[in-house]
Amino acid sequence: MEFIKITEQPSLYNDLEKKPIGEILQEINAEDHKVADAVERSIPQIEKLVSQIIPRVKKGGRIFYMGAGTSGRLGVLDASEIPPTFGMPPTVVIGLIAGGDTALRNPVENAEDDTKRGWEELQQYNINTKDTVIGIAASGTTPYVIGAMHEARKNGILTGCITSNPNSPMATEADIPIEMIVGPEYVTGSSRMKSGTGQKMILNMISTAVMIGLGRVKGNKMVNMQLTNQKLIDRGTRMLIDELHLNYGEAQSLLLLHSSVEKAIEAFHNEDELT
Repeated sequence: MEFIKITEQPSLYNDLEKKPIGEILQEINAEDHKVADAVERSIPQIEKLVSQIIPRVKKGGRIFYMGAGTSGRLGVLDASEIPPTFGMPPTVVIGLIAGGDTALRNPVENAEDDTKRGWEELQQYNINTKDTVIGIAASGTTPYVIGAMHEARKNGILTGCITSNPNSPMATEADIPIEMIVGPEYVTGSSRMKSGTGQKMILNMISTAVMIGLGRVKGNKMVNMQLTNQKLIDRGTRMLIDELHLNYGEAQSLLLLHSSVEKAIEAFHNEDELT
C-alpha cells in the first residue's frame, strides 16, 4: 500500500501572517474540532491494544512509550502522571524519548535518527514478553522508534503505535497500529498541533483504561492517588465522607492514617466487621 505523508501536506489556510489574531484562533479551533473525530475513528484499535495490555501488566508487564520531539515528550508526560494519579510505581509505565531527558526541554541533534539506540535503551530495562512497546510518531517514520519496535516484535514483545499517517513504516512494525488521521496541520508540518493533541488524547485513553482495568479506580474516583498536597488530601477526605458518611475531621484522620482512599475504606470496613 502507498505511504502518504498527510502530516507534511500544505495547510488548508494561506497567508497566516496577514490574518487578524481572532481569525487565526478561530481557524486553529476549527481544525482542533477534527481531532476528536479522528480519535473516535481509532477507538477499535485502541480497544484492541488496551485489551492485550491489561493481562500483561497484571502478570508484571510494563508499558514503554517511545518517541522523539513532541511525541516523546507526550509519552514521558503521560507516564509521569501515572504514579500520582493512580498510586502505581513509576516502573509500570515508562516514557523514553530520543536524546534522553535533555530532549524534554532542548532538541538533541540527530537523536531520532539512530535506529539502534531505542532497542539498546529498552534492553537496559530488561524488557521481556510481558511488556508492551508503544511507538509515538506523527510521521510514522522516526528511526529511533521504528528500530526499537522492530527488535521488540522480533523478540515476541507486543507492539503498538500512534501515528497520523496511514500505512507508515512504523505501523508495519506494530501488532496493533493506531492510525489517527487528523489531516494537514494549521501551520504546514507542525505536528505539535493537531497530531500532538490527538496523541495526548489517545495516551490518556490507553493509560486510564488500563488503570481502570487494574482496579486502580473505584466507581469514578482516584482512590489510589498520592496525597502529595493539600488539594489532594482534601479531595480524598471528601471521597471518604461520601463513601463512609463520616464528618470531615474523622475522614481526614482516617485518610492520613492509611495514606490512600482505598486503604482507608478497606480499614474502615474491616474494623466494622470486627465490632
